[in-house]
Amino acid sequence: MNLANIPHPGALVSKKKKAFIGVPAPLGYVAGAGRGATGFTTRSDIGPARDATDVPDDRHALSKSKLASKKPSQSGKDNEQEVEDDDEDLNDANYDEFNGYGGSLFSKDPYDKDDEEADRIYDSIDKRMDEKRKEYREKKLKRELEQYRQERPKIQQQFSDLKRDLARISADEWNSIPSVGDARNKKMRNPRAEKFTPVPDSILAHNVSLSNETVTSIDPLSGLKTVISGTSTGLLSSAPSHLDLKKIGQARNTLMDIKLNQASDSVSGQTVVDPKGYLTDLQSMIPSIGADISDIKKARLLLKSVRETNPNHAPAWIASARLEEITGKLQTARNLIMKGCEQCENSEDIWIEAARLQPPDLAKSVIAQGVRKLANSSVRLWIKAAELEKETKAKKKIFRKALEQIPNSVRLWKEAVELEEPEDARILLTRAVECCPTSVDLWLALARLEVYENARKVLNKARENIPTDKQIWFTAAKLEEAQGNLSMVQKIIDRALNSLQANGVEINREHWIQDAIDTEKSGSKVTAQAIVKSVIDFGIDEEDREHGWLKDAENLANFEAFECARAVYANALKVFPKNENIWLQAAFFEKNHGTKESLESLLELAVVNCPQAEVLWLMAAKSKWLGGDVQAARQILSRAFDVNQNKEEIWLAAVKLESENAEYDRARKILEKAREKNSTPRVYMKSAKLEWQLGNLSRAIELLETAINHWDDYPKIWMMLGQIHQQTDRINEAREIYQRGLKSNNSNIALWILLSRLEESEGALIKARSVLEKGRLKNPKNDLLWLEAVRVEIRAGNKEIAMPMLSKALQECPQSGILWAEAIFLENRQQRKSRSVDALKRCEHDVHVLLACSLLFWCERKMTKAREWFQRTLKLDPDLGDAWAYAYKFEILHGTQEQQIELKKRCIQAEPRHGEHWCQVSKDIKNWKLKIGDILEIVANELPIPN
Repeated sequence: MNLANIPHPGALVSKKKKAFIGVPAPLGYVAGAGRGATGFTTRSDIGPARDATDVPDDRHALSKSKLASKKPSQSGKDNEQEVEDDDEDLNDANYDEFNGYGGSLFSKDPYDKDDEEADRIYDSIDKRMDEKRKEYREKKLKRELEQYRQERPKIQQQFSDLKRDLARISADEWNSIPSVGDARNKKMRNPRAEKFTPVPDSILAHNVSLSNETVTSIDPLSGLKTVISGTSTGLLSSAPSHLDLKKIGQARNTLMDIKLNQASDSVSGQTVVDPKGYLTDLQSMIPSIGADISDIKKARLLLKSVRETNPNHAPAWIASARLEEITGKLQTARNLIMKGCEQCENSEDIWIEAARLQPPDLAKSVIAQGVRKLANSSVRLWIKAAELEKETKAKKKIFRKALEQIPNSVRLWKEAVELEEPEDARILLTRAVECCPTSVDLWLALARLEVYENARKVLNKARENIPTDKQIWFTAAKLEEAQGNLSMVQKIIDRALNSLQANGVEINREHWIQDAIDTEKSGSKVTAQAIVKSVIDFGIDEEDREHGWLKDAENLANFEAFECARAVYANALKVFPKNENIWLQAAFFEKNHGTKESLESLLELAVVNCPQAEVLWLMAAKSKWLGGDVQAARQILSRAFDVNQNKEEIWLAAVKLESENAEYDRARKILEKAREKNSTPRVYMKSAKLEWQLGNLSRAIELLETAINHWDDYPKIWMMLGQIHQQTDRINEAREIYQRGLKSNNSNIALWILLSRLEESEGALIKARSVLEKGRLKNPKNDLLWLEAVRVEIRAGNKEIAMPMLSKALQECPQSGILWAEAIFLENRQQRKSRSVDALKRCEHDVHVLLACSLLFWCERKMTKAREWFQRTLKLDPDLGDAWAYAYKFEILHGTQEQQIELKKRCIQAEPRHGEHWCQVSKDIKNWKLKIGDILEIVANELPIPN
């Protein structure tokens, strides 16, 4: 049976053609997928059947643009025929052996529906990604634009500084600026164009008068219009015969002035218009708030919602009023806050805010309403009411009423007492302590106003009512000290400590010491010392007492609480009477912050308790000597000899005492005894130096040669012997002495430098260099030898050699402050600042670097900075004499006489002993009798002004 001959069931039902037959399927349509049908495979199929998710067959259909461009199909032809019309022409006539078939390569449109849908998807993705990157892209563009503007600024930005300078140009300078000529070239000034000559006004006026036209003219004085006809007849014949354009312009300006005056004098207007300054006034109108208007509206809505939700919430009304105040609507703010006062009448904050927003007259009435509502509970309203009054009498009246309503308010009592006279205040305080018995301030204020006997009673009552407060005890001790009862002060403080501990009060050592500092600054020194003595041993371990007490004394001295520090030292010496270190620290403290009598009395006790301490004997003798009592100094040294047999320091101190007082024979005898009983190289050196100072060079050489035979490893002997030979022009002997000394003292830098300078003074620059190079080989990484080598080249005028040598020195000694200081001033003026920054990074706390920076500020004429850095330098190392000399020279040139005297006094007290320029003067044998003040002036005068 042939299945093809069986008709379809649908054909039997209806032979009418359906509307969708022959119509292309929709995009993405799969037949049967809606009812769950799937494909199947038969024997005749080559491959698998179509899956439900396969792409439809019309995915390569023509695009809409292509379909629209095609002509409509004829009747009787189907879609397949239309597609076949677009097929390529494959006839032999259209074929070429070289080019192939003719026709356009792009005649067919490859753009199909899938491409169109993909383009839409990609466009949406690109749009989404573009929105995400928009903010970043805008920021990047803005940043690149700013960088571009910085690299290529506009002309107006380049000349902005010159524009600012134009504001200071006077009128005469403006008038003296020459006029700019015609900058055009000849061709531009004389173009080859047709030239026109304007017609004179007389011809135009004559033609107008001949015509029948009417001319309207304006009177420049009145601004009224006048109509002139072409026929000059009657009254109009007196009109001018020609038009004056200048007068027309004047008339126009006059008419404008008339209109502006009329507008400014208008009665209906509320303001007067300034035609000249109108735009300027608009520019000066700066809004009072910089917030966004939308933010203000949002805040209003939020606060309104809070007020409506909880009308009894006072902060909401206050915030609303302040918002309106900020936006400039002061009346609205006042209305809101007054409405809030009605809703929240028990809130003192809202009444105070309402008084602040109201004018002074209305503020009083607002506060009065608030006081009536909260008379028994609000202290702030009473105080605000008193502040609004201007007269003292009215304020007193308000406080009296307030105290009737709230008698237990300490703040009200304090405010009321401050307005009263002492006698009335005392009466008022008597009532105040009854109402507020737990207020320490009121008890203490009453005690200050009472006489001595009544004050003691008041303080006793205060201790009964407040047994846990230490200030009452301190006040009682101050009272006894003021009355001269010094023995009672320590008893009161000790009793206070026991009472407070009994009442469970924790004793804080740091707080008590701070109270002692405050007490001393208030003038009660004995009470301060008593407080320190009572708690100095509180809460500290026994093994840490010595270190802790010395640290406490140092801190108190830094706070300028000298009496408290003195009490700490006294307590430490009482516990450790044989400790030499504590006696020495106390002696230095008295030397710096005490008097001559206190220092001598302390040293007298020190030598009794520590007789073996040489330094204490020497300080005691020096104090007597500086005070002018030479005999007492001799007696102290004699006692020191008895206790300390054959002590080198005591021998040399006795020699210095006699030599400073011109007792040279006694000094020689003391030195002779010292050489016999205590033969040391230093004693021989001091003996030779005394003979050298007195001019007895042969005796000095003899003593030095004797010392060399016994102590050839003592470099100062070689140095002195070489300098004596050099002084007497025996250069060869001096050179030999230095060379012999270096054999046994090759690590002594001073000997290498002396030998180098000797060769340099003789003109042997190469030998000087070789000596320093040999010294650097023996003593590597020594900054002094490198510095001397650099200065040898500078003195020889070889700066181009000195610069790389200094760089090499800094590589070998990167932490040397003296090399960095030399490097700063070896640079050009423009590079010194950057060099100083590098020096401070490497050696921030080096005195030479700080001194170089001070001199650098001096060179730049920054006097205040230079003085500050000089003070930092002197504080860091007061033993550097060069720093004192430079600072003194600076004060001589740029300071006052008081500053010079104060600096010189500090220098004498510091007794500096080091420094290149300082030692050149102080160790010169000619200046051996000079004092420190004299040396300071000589060095300061010899120092060059930095440039």
